[in-house]
Amino acid sequence: MATVEAIMDIPMEHEQNVLGQLDMNIKKIERSFNVTIIDRNGVLKIIGDEADTEKAKNVIKKLLQLSQRGNTITEQNVDYAISLSFTEKVRVNDIVEIDKDILARTALGKPVKPKTIGQKDYVDAIRKNMITFGIGPAGTGKTYLAMAMAITAFRQQEVQRIILTRPAIEAGEKLGFLPGDLQSKVDPYMRPVYDALYSIMGAEQYQSNSEKGLIEVAPLAYMRGRTLDNSYIILDEAQNTTPAQMKMFLTRIGFGSKVVVTGDLTQKDLEEGKKSGLEDAMRVLKNVEGIEFIELTSADVVRHPLVQRIVNAYEKDEEKRARRARQHEMSPKNYGEHRNENRHRD
Repeated sequence: MATVEAIMDIPMEHEQNVLGQLDMNIKKIERSFNVTIIDRNGVLKIIGDEADTEKAKNVIKKLLQLSQRGNTITEQNVDYAISLSFTEKVRVNDIVEIDKDILARTALGKPVKPKTIGQKDYVDAIRKNMITFGIGPAGTGKTYLAMAMAITAFRQQEVQRIILTRPAIEAGEKLGFLPGDLQSKVDPYMRPVYDALYSIMGAEQYQSNSEKGLIEVAPLAYMRGRTLDNSYIILDEAQNTTPAQMKMFLTRIGFGSKVVVTGDLTQKDLEEGKKSGLEDAMRVLKNVEGIEFIELTSADVVRHPLVQRIVNAYEKDEEKRARRARQHEMSPKNYGEHRNENRHRD
């Protein structure tokens, strides 16, 4: 294949941000597309196969556009821009269009926005539907983005209150006796929800609204018997609900309310053999109008890139285990035993 050269200018004020510390971003792009990139005072020369050179140029162009919009370019931005370039049927300028969708601002004024196509589809589904299920691994922003949208709706007086709930199930560890009043006992279970609230709303504003009863953080069991009107309700860690709890929760919803249910089916803390209410809801409600299921993947992880690699490693391991289990089930010996069992039943 013929080697070509492409030239592009990087304005001096964006050069370090786009190229990365010690040119880390550029080196990653070189490795990903098998091209050589030479920087001469903000003028980049990209050398390589024509198709690869064009892809590398487009990635750098998107990073520059993000930088021009005031973003600090992170390793996650670079990785995602590169991964998008290998995806077929990608919408034009996806990564830049996504960046324009500001959901809220944190207490420190930092914008909260989706960072991947999956996250953008998730927030669009929340806007469109009365009930949205966000399902995916840790680090995909399921709870944080839902929280940002709830706080924005509350500030714009679209809802009268925010209700945040999750099942109070220990993650494989026995916490024993917890001293204090009811709030002190449930706080350890709700800590991740508080973290997101404090980050976006600020501790003082949260405290003020909480005292007025406008923001409520409670275990799922306390939802029974209530009707929740004009509320923004987020059920977190829904993989730890039972089918009965999920049905109870979804039938609490009243007029003027919006619901987001988040969960990760790979991190269930239910007793072995117990069915997850989230899995059950995916089966029962998949064709119900007004309900949408959004499945996020490791490509949507926006924490440290190592988290994405950890999620991928676990997914591959689970696939291997499932494959081995299927092979074991279909081995001649087991297959024969299985047929004999069926004959006896008949």
